[in-house]
Amino acid sequence: MTSFLDPLISFVSVHAWLAYLTLFLAALLEAVPVVGSVIPGSTIILALSALVPGGELKLQWVLLAAAIGAVLGDGSAYWLGHRQQREILNTWPLSNYPRVVQESESFFHRFGTWAVFFARFVPPIRAFVPVTAGALDMAPAKFYAVNIPAILVWAPAHVLPGVLAVSALHEYAGLHHHDHVGKHIWILTVVATAVVGGFGVWLYHRRQNGIAATAKPRA
Repeated sequence: MTSFLDPLISFVSVHAWLAYLTLFLAALLEAVPVVGSVIPGSTIILALSALVPGGELKLQWVLLAAAIGAVLGDGSAYWLGHRQQREILNTWPLSNYPRVVQESESFFHRFGTWAVFFARFVPPIRAFVPVTAGALDMAPAKFYAVNIPAILVWAPAHVLPGVLAVSALHEYAGLHHHDHVGKHIWILTVVATAVVGGFGVWLYHRRQNGIAATAKPRA
């Protein structure tokens, strides 16, 4: 992974427009069924966000590129499922991933509308829940009412840890001049990482409990 990201980051760091395009495509492709389960979209977004403190990229444009890519990716997958209904879940290439499709359905049935929100933070079903929501005939207004707020939380959650971590390193290098600022940034970094990590662990356990519950035979 590092051998792939290092030359990518080095190249796009001197071509800002390409960096924003890469962020957009990473977020979009991460939402595409099957493709999203193999594309390291979150890793690319986190890595490129590290260019913000140095001034190579602007935070607002990084957030916007990631958010727009995610909205279009999720929306495209949703409308594909909405148009073809359940038939799409049993056709290629989804038919090659029956376990993940089943997990996505179980996740959706357990959390209902909120599955669209929570799935944004749970790979690999993140790439399958939007199309599943469409296939299960979730209303468009209901989908976007949950999906867009989820993305507005997801984008900062992926971008800010990288920004804070690199900012902390910059501040640490000059800590003798800005001791209190450096300490505050380290605290923010730890808190942000703990919150995102804790949320991911909680969702994972909820998902596993949901799958176990649906797998139990009924009396």
